[in-house]
Amino acid sequence: MRRFAYLLLMLFLTGGCKKDTSITAVQRSFSETDLGICQNAPCSQVSIIYPEYSGKDPIINSINKQIESSIIAALFLGEDAAPAANSIEAAAKQFILAYRDLKNEFEFEAPYEANIEVVESFRNAQLLSLEMDTYLFTGGAHGYASTQFLNHDLKTGRELTLKELVKKYPDFESFAEKTFREQFHIPSGDNINSTGFWFENDQFYLPNSFGFTEEGFVVVYNPYDIASFADGSIELTIPFDQVRPYLTLPMP
Repeated sequence: MRRFAYLLLMLFLTGGCKKDTSITAVQRSFSETDLGICQNAPCSQVSIIYPEYSGKDPIINSINKQIESSIIAALFLGEDAAPAANSIEAAAKQFILAYRDLKNEFEFEAPYEANIEVVESFRNAQLLSLEMDTYLFTGGAHGYASTQFLNHDLKTGRELTLKELVKKYPDFESFAEKTFREQFHIPSGDNINSTGFWFENDQFYLPNSFGFTEEGFVVVYNPYDIASFADGSIELTIPFDQVRPYLTLPMP
């Protein structure tokens, strides 16, 4: 989604002194061709790319586990409260077998498809922000693309909530609404939905998909969150110089 900007970020960080160098990452990939069940039979397309971190810091395992859990959850199509798979390979296998079961029962022709890519969108000494872009096709007229972020405290390894990342959440939400209105040309006195958005109960809110890039603080409303599928994702970016006073962690 922001691959070119991500490369620029890496060049900037490697040339500066603010990047946390106690952990390193290698790119891992997985596809349906890695599964034995796909060696002699057609399979749904599965493509997964993600970073795997290493280093002496004990937080590494926590970060890698969260990446793995997020990918497993994205592939989960069952009706249970949580996926039973305990690895990316197992989750991909279940995804493929779900299509085979459906095809056998309903003569469903179009194969399922899953494309997931996790990239490091921002890192400094305090915070690691990962962007996960997912595209799934599981039947119907079209697939569904979405974005989520994983934001980790590099001191503890914990994934941070939005209310932990910002001070005085109500004040920040009001500031974000003002910025949203400016970016999407909605007059301050008008209903937030006056230009066609779908905010529930005509009230602005911040989505669950939020993180950081080299440009600043980013929130992403995925398709159907506040607009139609045809409108795609709605993204709000707040530059660091504007959002910094509201943040609990030091930022550039």
